Amino acid sequence: MPSLKDLKNRIVSVKSTRKITSAMKMVAASKLRRAEDQAKAARPYAVRIARMMGTLAGRLEITETTPKLITGTGKEEKVLLVVCTSDRGLCGFFNGSIVRETRHLVQRLEGEGKKVSLICVGRKGHDLLRRDHANKILDTLRDMPKKLGNVTYANEFMTRILKMFEAGEFDVCWIVFNRFVSAISQTVTVKQLVPVEIQTEEKAESDDNTQPSALYELFEPSRAAILAQLLPNNLAVQIYDAFLESAAGEQGARMTAMDNATRNAGEMIDKLTMNYNRSRQAYITKELIEIISGAEAV
Repeated sequence: MPSLKDLKNRIVSVKSTRKITSAMKMVAASKLRRAEDQAKAARPYAVRIARMMGTLAGRLEITETTPKLITGTGKEEKVLLVVCTSDRGLCGFFNGSIVRETRHLVQRLEGEGKKVSLICVGRKGHDLLRRDHANKILDTLRDMPKKLGNVTYANEFMTRILKMFEAGEFDVCWIVFNRFVSAISQTVTVKQLVPVEIQTEEKAESDDNTQPSALYELFEPSRAAILAQLLPNNLAVQIYDAFLESAAGEQGARMTAMDNATRNAGEMIDKLTMNYNRSRQAYITKELIEIISGAEAV
């Protein structure tokens, strides 16, 4: 049975931990509000431009001059997965769910005979995936908290993806990230970045039930000039949207995890305090019995 001193030290230690988790919860809550506003502001634009490019690609007549971002390389032998996690832990299931989905994807794709490579956005993804897939990780991008909400960084990352695609390093690129739903809920999402995912009219309307897609028949300037501008922009927007969703999801998951940790610490303090009081009472009672017994013996 632990001594009174041990119980008292344990109570002090748990109280210190509760202060830390409570402070981290408040910091995450303050960051969440801004990250959530950014994610919700970017989401409609990302959905609309993806829908427009998808329906437009579905109506194009494929020729030799059609951009490769629409037609692809003609094969799907090499797949690049961009895995968005966090740099820091203490955010509950946020990183674990992404890594679990990535492992399932890698297993399925390799079972189909495809070569898979990974780019980890965030240190935690690299730390968890290197145990089984170290040879597949091409690069790990660190110090992400300040970069995820930066549109300039999203454009730089888009440029890198385009260069890799043009160099033939992959045929298809997917991004795996947590889509923010609420502070207690994030949905693991796998989105195809390259080539543009072609949508039928029915699928487009099911993705966005606001109104039917517009028909694009006339273009000014030429169709090729518009596509040359819009295709890279669409890729940058989808990357930026995924980064913002991931940033908001991380703060929401951390706030929830720290709230649970603070509550658990409070419950543990109550239990330790009760044990301390009982042990102290038993110790006092024992001393009284010894004193009374000695007095009677005299």
